[in-house]
Amino acid sequence: MAVTINSIALIDYIGKQSGVSRWFTISQEQIDMFADATHDHQFIHVDVEKAKETPFGSTIAHGFLSLSLLSAIAYDASINLENTIMGLNYGFDKIRFLQPVKVNSKVRGSMVLVDVLEKRPNEFLLTWNVTIEIESIEKPALTAQWLTMTIVSA
Repeated sequence: MAVTINSIALIDYIGKQSGVSRWFTISQEQIDMFADATHDHQFIHVDVEKAKETPFGSTIAHGFLSLSLLSAIAYDASINLENTIMGLNYGFDKIRFLQPVKVNSKVRGSMVLVDVLEKRPNEFLLTWNVTIEIESIEKPALTAQWLTMTIVSA
């Protein structure tokens, strides 16, 4: 579960893992819905029979599907600031897709706060190193440096 702190305490969390999310199972139905939403129907994602013939032996999740789980992971594993009005996705400085996520795999994410910048009064740009791991697989599915903006009331 995410930690809630005041903005002054943010500096104490730099370089520390703020949390680890729950496990998420990646189903074929979820992969198919993501393919429909993004118009990416490459066979390796949606054709169960043809995907069995690949080196993966099954369908795999889209890399962007795994990346899109960061929002859910953040609910579990990030730091919440007291008096938050809203949080925004600010972008990424680096993303690496390191390991395919096979259908029915379980993934979870961890977050480490790297930097905090008060862009304007009560607007905090947070830089996170995030990792999504696959259950029972040593190599992570992805790593990223994610930027989020948190706006708090005065």
